[in-house]
Amino acid sequence: MKRIYLDYAATTPTHPDVVKAMLPYFSDSFGNPSSIYACGQEAKEAIEGARASVAALIGAHEDEIAFTSGGTEADNAALKGVAYANSDKGNHIITSSIEHHAILETGHYLETQGFQVTILPVDKDGMVDPDDVRRAITDKTIIVSIMNANNEIGTIQPIVEIARVTRDAGVYLHTDAVQMVGHIPLDVDELGVDLLSISAHKLYGPKGVGVLYTRKGTKLVSFMHGGEQEFGRRAGTHNVPGIVGLGKAAQIAQQEMDEEAERVTRLRDKLINGVLENIDHARLNGHPQTRLPNNVNVSISYAEGEAMCLNLDREGICCSTGSACSSAATEPSHVLQALGLDPLQAHSSLRFSLGKWTTEEEIDRVLDVLPRIVSKLRAMSPLLKSHH
Repeated sequence: MKRIYLDYAATTPTHPDVVKAMLPYFSDSFGNPSSIYACGQEAKEAIEGARASVAALIGAHEDEIAFTSGGTEADNAALKGVAYANSDKGNHIITSSIEHHAILETGHYLETQGFQVTILPVDKDGMVDPDDVRRAITDKTIIVSIMNANNEIGTIQPIVEIARVTRDAGVYLHTDAVQMVGHIPLDVDELGVDLLSISAHKLYGPKGVGVLYTRKGTKLVSFMHGGEQEFGRRAGTHNVPGIVGLGKAAQIAQQEMDEEAERVTRLRDKLINGVLENIDHARLNGHPQTRLPNNVNVSISYAEGEAMCLNLDREGICCSTGSACSSAATEPSHVLQALGLDPLQAHSSLRFSLGKWTTEEEIDRVLDVLPRIVSKLRAMSPLLKSHH
């Protein structure tokens, strides 16, 4: 049985060209980039090449790019870095109810350090209202953090409008763009953000490497202390192969992003329409239009998400319920609850996320298998019987 992978939002396979670019830096060019001899300088050059590729992908200056161990570290570095550096100005942070745990948990931690966090609601499509941001800002607000696109429901946020609000108020704006970068063209100046997080393994790069973009002039303290790497923003010996891999992934994304987004959007819409037409009591979660090209999140009432997931897995189809980082939790997804879904609806949701190697045949196969699985589960479900 051929395996069908439809969980690209959780992680992507590393692109073969990325693996090829990384290989020499494990063995032949293994030097420490902080060393002054040739072998170290070779590694340093490779890092600077990767920095240029990432900067080009998001329209940034090279010295605004700092490599991290991934999206979670970038989110932590942005919030803590700005909070501690600007605590003389204020102690108020604003974020949204559908952020990744890397933001929400960092916010909880900062509350124990004397900061105040306001968590804004979203509408039924998962959209943050820029006016809510405006109303929440006080003279104590130092940073707003709103994700660029949501990892579970795919909704893309009005970051440009939110940036106008934060700029008028003289407040920093951070966006977690982990699901966006490499899939949809973005430019940090057009967005108007001051800080932005990237993760390599969401764009066909390796795991364990990411980026925090910090606009020139942003007051930030490093929360990783040690050597002077990354302009003093992030101490620690560079993960050279990982950084080279991210650089290569950024290059490939820049070349292929536009036609790939178009191709994947077509498959996404086919999957959405197929599910909604062939399975009754199914609904799409997230914004119908303003969403990631590869994201399909549906709630299928009277069928349990985890049971659907396991049954699909038996058919060789990998997808997820809610988000991978919380899949061990039995709590329903905080994102789906923020949209106003009740716990039962939230527990009956599936997320399919498509990618570079997704084919039309694979989508057809899901549309063939899923309705049968749902019928089988509903036949066994006490929920449906009580409904009728």
